[in-house]
Amino acid sequence: MRIQPFHLAIPVSDLQKCRKFYRETLGCGEGRSSDHWVDFNFFGHQLVIHHKAPEDTASSGSNPVDGKDVPIPHFGVVLQWDVFQEFAKLLKSKNIDFVIEPYIRFKGKVGEQATMFFKDPCGNALEFKAFRDMDQLFAQ
Repeated sequence: MRIQPFHLAIPVSDLQKCRKFYRETLGCGEGRSSDHWVDFNFFGHQLVIHHKAPEDTASSGSNPVDGKDVPIPHFGVVLQWDVFQEFAKLLKSKNIDFVIEPYIRFKGKVGEQATMFFKDPCGNALEFKAFRDMDQLFAQ
């Protein structure tokens, strides 16, 4: 099955800071834009950041997973294992302030995966992950 790109629009209170973050820190190509929004190629998907006043961008909560506080809501991409490792190194070199440092979940078990969480400059939580065996993406 061919995966179709998703479209996600998120609020940001500082359009320029987030524009720089997604373009320069994460390496996302920039597409169309206006004074109030910017499109990005987010690993083959369409991510749009929309300027909203700070009072209109609600803060998120968290949920306990593996003894860690996972930010809710969050979004991200499932990468190939080696791409995840390189991306994690790149983010560390850029001094990303991780909410949850890169680590391996379910080591040696079904669904073994690498994961990491961090936030953009306006507090939107992102998770990137990779499965040791991509065929186990939905395994129970």
